[in-house]
Amino acid sequence: MSASPLPDVPPSVEVAEIERALHRITYLSRSARQHERLMALAGVPLDRAAVALLRQMADTEPMRPGELAARLGVEASHVTRTVQQLQKSGHVSRVPDPDDRRAQRIELTDAGREAIRRIRETGIRGMQVALADWSAQDLRQLAALFHRMVDDFLAHAADDEAEPARSV
Repeated sequence: MSASPLPDVPPSVEVAEIERALHRITYLSRSARQHERLMALAGVPLDRAAVALLRQMADTEPMRPGELAARLGVEASHVTRTVQQLQKSGHVSRVPDPDDRRAQRIELTDAGREAIRRIRETGIRGMQVALADWSAQDLRQLAALFHRMVDDFLAHAADDEAEPARSV
C-alpha cells in the first residue's frame, strides 16, 4: 500500500499542537491501566481487541469476518481469534450470510449489546466528570470540531485510496 507523499512545507504551530494533543489523548485512551479501569467500572471483563470489535459491530449490521478485519485495520486471523473468544463468552454469534449461504456473518448477541452499552455509558460518565467545568457551549464546539476533523481525515484517506499507485 503506497501513500501519497506529504507536502514538504513546515507545519503550522497550531497543527503541530493538534497533533501533539491527539497523540496524548490516543496514548491515554489506549493505555492498559485506563482500559482495565474502564472494564472494572463497567463490569465487563474484556480485552482491548474484544472491545474494539464490539464497538465496531455495535455501529453496523452483521458482517463477515474479513470485512470486520478490514474496518478494524487488522489481519483476519486477529478477528477470528477475537470472535472465537467473544462467541465463548456469549457476546457474538455467527449467522448465515443472506447473500451467500456458504458464508457467515458475525452479529452481537443481547449480552454483546449490553456489554457495549455499559462500556460506552461508563466512558461517557468518566468524560463528563473530567469535563464538568466546561460550559455547554464549549462542549458543543469541541464535539462539532472533532466531528469535522474526523470527517476531513476520512475524506483525505479516501482521496489517498482513490489515487492510483505510483511507481518509484
